[in-house]
Amino acid sequence: MDDAASFLLLLPPPPSPPTIPALKELYEDTLTQVLKEADLASKGSVQPSILDIALAIPHLTAQAAIPRAELYAPTQTILAAVYKLICLIAAQEHVNVEDADGVDVRILPVAWSPQSSFDASAHPTSYGPVLDLQSLAASQRPWQYAFGVENDQGEVFVRAFVAAKQAAANHHCDCHPTTGASRSAATPRLSAKEHHHVAVGGTFDHLHIGHKLLLTMTAFALDQTQAESVITIGITGDELLKNKKYVEQLESWSGRQASVHRFLDAILNFASADAADPVVEEIKEPGPNGHAVNIRYPNGLTVRCVEIWDPFGPTITEKEITALIISGETRAGGSAVNDKRTGNGWPKLDVLEVDVLDARETSSAASQQNFEGKLSSTEIRKKHAQKTASL
Repeated sequence: MDDAASFLLLLPPPPSPPTIPALKELYEDTLTQVLKEADLASKGSVQPSILDIALAIPHLTAQAAIPRAELYAPTQTILAAVYKLICLIAAQEHVNVEDADGVDVRILPVAWSPQSSFDASAHPTSYGPVLDLQSLAASQRPWQYAFGVENDQGEVFVRAFVAAKQAAANHHCDCHPTTGASRSAATPRLSAKEHHHVAVGGTFDHLHIGHKLLLTMTAFALDQTQAESVITIGITGDELLKNKKYVEQLESWSGRQASVHRFLDAILNFASADAADPVVEEIKEPGPNGHAVNIRYPNGLTVRCVEIWDPFGPTITEKEITALIISGETRAGGSAVNDKRTGNGWPKLDVLEVDVLDARETSSAASQQNFEGKLSSTEIRKKHAQKTASL
C-alpha cells in the first residue's frame, strides 16, 4: 500500500477578531495552494493525503495556570473560523476534504506568538492537542512537504519552527519528549474549574470537518493535570441508525469508532516511533454503555469510545463526567442531559459549544451546495450511493 503524502502548513497567528474576510486576506492564497497540491497528491495514492495545519494561537502561551474551560471560547472561535475557511476554499476549488480518498485536514493548535522565545532547557511534550513549537518540531511526524505564509509574520513563524527543528536534530534539548501531560499538576491553579473527564456524543459517520472541530475542542477542554484523565466519546449504535437516509452507505460502529480514534490520535499523540504504544481494550458487557473501546496512552490519558443506545449515553450513568461538548444546533440535548443529572442529584455538566459551520460567505449557489456537502454525513452518503450506482 502506498504511503500517504504528508503535508505541514505553518499558519501565523490569526487576526483579531478572526472574521472570514480577515482570514481570507491573511491565509486564502496559501491555503488554496496547499489544499490543491494535497488533493492532487491524493489522486495518485490509495490513501488520503494528510495535511497538518500548525496554527499559532498566541493566547495559549504561558497559560499553565489557567483551566482549559477558561480558554475554550476564544480558542473555539479561532478553530471554527479557520476550519470554515478551509471548507469555503475546498468548495470553491472542488477539493475533496470529506472522503477517505481526499485530503485529511487536521488543525494542530500551537502555543506561539511572535514574542515567544526559544527555551533550549524546556522539555517538549509528546501529547496534544496543544503543543508549543519546540514539541511540534521534536515530534518526528513524517512530513514530506512543508509550507508557510509569505508575509512578515509567516516568515517569522517558519524561521522559529526551523530553529526548533534544528535544535531537536542536534539534541540541544538534552532530553527526550516527556510522556507526561504538557502542564504540570504542581502548577498553582487560578481557579478550581478543571475538567478531568469530558464527554461528547454523535454518529460520527464519514468523519468530516464539523466532526473534527467537535472532537478537537473536546480534547482541548480536558485538563491533563492529574495522573488520570478521560475523554468519553458516545458513538451511536448501528441499530439506532437503520432508518437513516442512504443507510447502505452508513459506516459500521466499528468503522466509525476507528475513524474517531484515528483522528484523535493524530491530534493527541506526538510520541516518537520508539515510544510505548497506547493500550487498546475492547469491552463487551450487557446493558447500556456496555460496549466500548478504551485506548490508554502512557501519559495517563484514556480515550473511551462507547456504543450508545439512547441520546444520553454515559453522561447520565457516570457521575464523574464534568463537561459535555456539543454543537450549537444540539443545545437542547445538553439541557436534557443536565435535567437528568439533576434528577439523579448529581452536579450539572459544564456545557461547552462549538460553532455550527455555515455557507454564508460562499459566492454562488453551487459553491454553497458543495460547502454543505462537505459537512453533512447524509450528503456524503448520498454521493457514495450515486458513485456506487454509476459503476
